[in-house]
Amino acid sequence: MADPFAEVLVRVDAGELGDPLPVLAYLAGQSVQLDEAELNGARRRALLLVAAGGDPHRELDVDDRAVKAIAADLYTRERRDELARSIDALVLRVRDLPVARKAAVFLAGDVDLAWRLLALALLAEELSE
Repeated sequence: MADPFAEVLVRVDAGELGDPLPVLAYLAGQSVQLDEAELNGARRRALLLVAAGGDPHRELDVDDRAVKAIAADLYTRERRDELARSIDALVLRVRDLPVARKAAVFLAGDVDLAWRLLALALLAEELSE
């Protein structure tokens, strides 16, 4: 079976997608089980924080109040552990891609940051729709 993320991982390694950390956190986060209703509620609450913070089209980062809120809303120990396992698997998948490997190893060493990056990606996904 082909790796569904292979093309994206090659593009990450080539620097075509910008900072590899949020992209890899998002890819690893695809294996985290999130209840759709819970995710939608967390996104709505985060969007209110984005709107209250001024320009809703501003660039968000992992320390933004809305990002921290969605990360906290969705956090469970089990989900964090799922993300950690997925990042560990990702490290093996990108072993021949030096830039992606370095970023994946960095995320494996800081799963709390990876969790906030996943929250950032989930919020960005909502903002882009």
